Amino acid sequence: MNTSELQSKQQLQEERTPIQWAEQACEALMAKFEPEQLPPDRFHYHQGVFLSGMEKCWRQTGKDQYFDYIKRWVDSQILADGSIKKYNPDELDDIQPGVLLFNLFEQTGDERYKQALHTLVPLLKSWRTNPSGGFWHKGHCPNQMWLDGLYMAGPIAVQFGRTFGDSEYFDMMAYQAILMSKKTKDPNTGLMYHGWDETKEASWADPETGLAPEFWGRAIGWYPVALLEMFEHLPEDHKDKAELTVILQDLLAALPKYQDPASGLWYQVVDKGDRPDNWLESSCTALYVHAIAKAVRFGYLDESYLEYAWKGYQGVIDTLKFDENGRVIIGQICIGTGIGDYAHYIARPTSENDLHGAGAFILMCTEMNLAKQAD
Repeated sequence: MNTSELQSKQQLQEERTPIQWAEQACEALMAKFEPEQLPPDRFHYHQGVFLSGMEKCWRQTGKDQYFDYIKRWVDSQILADGSIKKYNPDELDDIQPGVLLFNLFEQTGDERYKQALHTLVPLLKSWRTNPSGGFWHKGHCPNQMWLDGLYMAGPIAVQFGRTFGDSEYFDMMAYQAILMSKKTKDPNTGLMYHGWDETKEASWADPETGLAPEFWGRAIGWYPVALLEMFEHLPEDHKDKAELTVILQDLLAALPKYQDPASGLWYQVVDKGDRPDNWLESSCTALYVHAIAKAVRFGYLDESYLEYAWKGYQGVIDTLKFDENGRVIIGQICIGTGIGDYAHYIARPTSENDLHGAGAFILMCTEMNLAKQAD
C-alpha cells in the first residue's frame, strides 16, 4: 500500500462512525453468505452471536434488510411445528442462537418461535452438572465448566424467565455465574481461567484445583458480555444481583492493566503480553470494549473507563482491511478454541470475517455508537 492509499484508508477509518462500521461488517457477511448458508450447518452460536450483533444493528438503524436476513436464517432452522432442524441438545453452544427467537416472536407473533424457545430452554432444567451443580459445557466434556458457557445459556434463560414468567431461570443462571466466578477467578490478576473441571480428569485440568492453565482472551470476554445481557432481564431486586454486579465490576476493572498501550488491543493469552510469541487478538478486544462501554452506560463502571474502551475500539478499527470490492475485512480473529496450555492458544490459527469474530466486532460497534451518542 503506497502513501496516498494509506492516507485515504486512515481518513476513511476516521470518518466512519461506529454504527457505520457495524453496518459495513453486516454487509460484508451478507455479501459472502445467503442467510440459509451461514456455517456451520446447524443451530449454533457462530450464527447466533453474529446475528445477535445484527439485531442490535437493526434496532439502531431500523433497516429492514437486517431483520429480514435474521428471519431467513432462523426460518431455515425452525420447522413448521416449531422443532429445530439440526442441533446438539447436550451442547450449550447450540442453545445460544435461541435468543434470536424472542424478537422474531414479538415482531411477528408466529407461534413457531415460541414453540422453539420452549423446546430449547427447558433443556437446562435437566442439564448434566458437575458435583457442585455447574453445567457441563458439552456432553462429551463431562464435568467441565467453560467461561463461554455463561454466554451460551445465561442471556436466553434469563430472558425466557422474564418473558414467560418462570423465575427459576433467574436463580439457575445466577448460580452458574457465581459458581463460575468462585472457581475460575484468580485473586492475583482478577482474571478468570478458561475453564474448571471439578473432577480434575480433563487433560488440561490442574491436578489440585481442576483449573485450566491460562487466561484465554475471548473466553474472558464472553463472561461479562453474558452478565450484562442477563442484567437486562434479571429483576433489579433479585437476591444475587448485588453479588453479580461486584463480580462484573471486579473483572472489568482488572482488564485495563493488560491492554497493550501501543495498539489498544488485548492479547490472545491476556496476562502474558511480554512473551514474544503471544499475539494481539481482535475478538477478545471487541468483547472487552463492548462490556466496558455497556457497564458504563448501565452505571456499573465510572465514565473514566470509556478511555480504555475507545482505545480498544480504535485499535480494532486500525487493523481493518478491505477486499477488492471495498468490503471490510476483520482479521486477527482466533478460530474456535478448546481449553489447553499456553502453546495451544498461541498456535491457534486466525481467520478473517468468521462469524463469531464479526459478531464480536458488531457488538462492539453498536455499543460504542451508543457511547458516542451519549457523549
